[in-house]
Amino acid sequence: MNKKIGYALALVIVLAAPFIGYPVFLMKMLCFGLFACAFNLLIGYTGLLSFGHAAFLGTAGYIAGHALAVLGLPFEAGILLGVLGAALLGLGMGLLAIRRQGIYFAMITLALAQMVYFAALRIPYTHGEDGLQGVPRGRLLGLLDLSKDLTMYYVVLAICIGGFALIVRTVHSPFGQVLKAIRENEPRAVSLGYDVDRYKLLAFVLSAAIAGLAGATKAVVLGFETLTDVHWTLSGLVILMTLVGGMGTLFGPVLGAFIIVALENKLGDLGNFLARLTGVDWFSTLGDSVGIVTGLIFVACVLLFRRGIVGELAGFVRARSKA
Repeated sequence: MNKKIGYALALVIVLAAPFIGYPVFLMKMLCFGLFACAFNLLIGYTGLLSFGHAAFLGTAGYIAGHALAVLGLPFEAGILLGVLGAALLGLGMGLLAIRRQGIYFAMITLALAQMVYFAALRIPYTHGEDGLQGVPRGRLLGLLDLSKDLTMYYVVLAICIGGFALIVRTVHSPFGQVLKAIRENEPRAVSLGYDVDRYKLLAFVLSAAIAGLAGATKAVVLGFETLTDVHWTLSGLVILMTLVGGMGTLFGPVLGAFIIVALENKLGDLGNFLARLTGVDWFSTLGDSVGIVTGLIFVACVLLFRRGIVGELAGFVRARSKA
């Protein structure tokens, strides 16, 4: 019951958000929230640490952007092609990496993702360092004009809620229970007769597809796609989002993504406000210190609340209920 109340409250907040904040910024936060949830499905529920998840986000963005800007396909087709492209890339990477464990799996995913980055840098369709510009939003089902930010916001919200619902359904399905068993004790799962490589590969492809959904949607929202979305630093950033919010929790990665994206985009404004308020010029340089601030947050998570914000709150509530 408490979860239902929490979800209902979150739904009310996100429905009212575009009337309070800037819709494009809010859509970017939603896309990164879905991206973090996709990554959490892999690390939080399957126990696989991928250092290459940005490859799926960026690849889907490039495919969707090219389909809309160059091929002139409708919005739905562009998003679908982006998701399929990310899923196929996930299948290829998964077949190569899934038989390895621990640091070896992470390093293979990083190496393969760097190959995707250099491919995006070289092939003409991505326009290299200039990025793919002028991606049109088009119309939804030929009816709704997505060039209006408010309309686009609710479409993005529906897409992200659908992706989140798919993750929730997966986690609570028999398939999700097997993934948890693999995370907790893989040899025992093997002894019970499960084909763990097949389950991990399916989880990897599903995670890649949902990350691709986030990437394709983000490219359409912003109207461009750049190399930043396929760089390894974004793969590191989504790890931070998941750890801050709470790895292995359903809503934690969303909260972590919101916090990190807000810091990256609004820290400079906060610094300028504090500089005007206190008269200390040093605060105005906060916008140039985003990496330092996010690094400090990561250290604080590791030292003070290892289960993340949502994980620690859930643990506190459980402890109080037992007392």
